Amino acid sequence: MAIRRMDNVLIVVEDMDAVIAFFVELGMVLEGRGQVEGEWVERVIDVQGVRQEVAMLRIPDAPGAIELAKFYTPEVVRPEPKQAPANTLGIRRIMFAVDDIDDVVARLQGLGAELVGTIEPYEQMFRLCYVRGPEGIIVGLAQEIGG
Repeated sequence: MAIRRMDNVLIVVEDMDAVIAFFVELGMVLEGRGQVEGEWVERVIDVQGVRQEVAMLRIPDAPGAIELAKFYTPEVVRPEPKQAPANTLGIRRIMFAVDDIDDVVARLQGLGAELVGTIEPYEQMFRLCYVRGPEGIIVGLAQEIGG
């Protein structure tokens, strides 16, 4: 048996509107948004008393999605430190290939995102950078050089 695809990545958030705006500005499309609660979700995620809002964002004309969840109940558990450095265990970033890294960074900065380091060339294949968006979410951006 083989994996067929990676469907989505879940990010738990507090400010659903700000995070949706960030990913839409990046170029994703909001596919749907709604409330989720009840015994079935409690059984799936093994958390009792769940009442949450979820949103699904997809990459237009390509595979890949991000699911956002905002928990109303139970209260969210906060990681420490809030702005975790790159060497912290766990998922640190999501990487996107983009056509124009300078344009994407400028548009995300217009929403309050911050460049983590600098935009740097990798060998002679890519220009790369990390951007920290709302709630400390880090996305990597890669632009092919040439061709």
